[in-house]
Formats: sequence, C-alpha cells, structure tokens
Amino acid sequence: MSTFPAEFAHLEPYADWALPSEDERYDKRIASSMDELQAFYDATFPRIEDAFAYLDEYPLDTLPAEAANLLNLLNALMTASFPVEVWRQPRVPDSGPASMDCVLGLKP
Repeated sequence: MSTFPAEFAHLEPYADWALPSEDERYDKRIASSMDELQAFYDATFPRIEDAFAYLDEYPLDTLPAEAANLLNLLNALMTASFPVEVWRQPRVPDSGPASMDCVLGLKP
C-alpha cells in the first residue's frame, strides 16, 4: 500500500516525514542532519505546487488517507525549509534548548 497518491510515489522514501503533529515534525527536524534535511527539501519542494493542486481537490475535513499523508509531508517541508534556506542547521541559531508548543491544531 502506498503512503502517498500515485502522482507522488517518488516521495515514498520520505514517508517518515509525513508526521501528523507539529511536535513530531519539529523533533524529526532536530534529529536530522543537514544532509537529510537537504535531501528531503530537494525531493519535495519542486512538487509543492502540484501537491497543493492535488489537495485542493478535496475538502480538508474529508481528505483520503494518502492525501492526508501528503498534507503532513508538506507541513514537514515547512518545518524543514528555514533550516535549509536560511540557517543551514537544524536548530534555530543562538537559541539554546528552544522548543515549540502547539496550543491549537486540527484533530486527525
């Protein structure tokens, strides 16, 4: 069984990034090397517009499982983008042991 819609099957190696919560995605980012973050970014970012177009076909509250996984992957891409594009490191520079707390979110 595929994690993502067929059009995005090439992203299967990054299925472990399709995490449902912000905390899980942040933990994954912090635990990843820059090489891993860069590889994930390079594979996912070029398909972002296609993924948004695909997801726009469904109401948010009725996404099929494969589409929900794709949405979670795009959320992980947002979590990885600043470290790749700006900081060049997984952690926020000069922040010490910073953490993020999500106080409001969608229920799966």
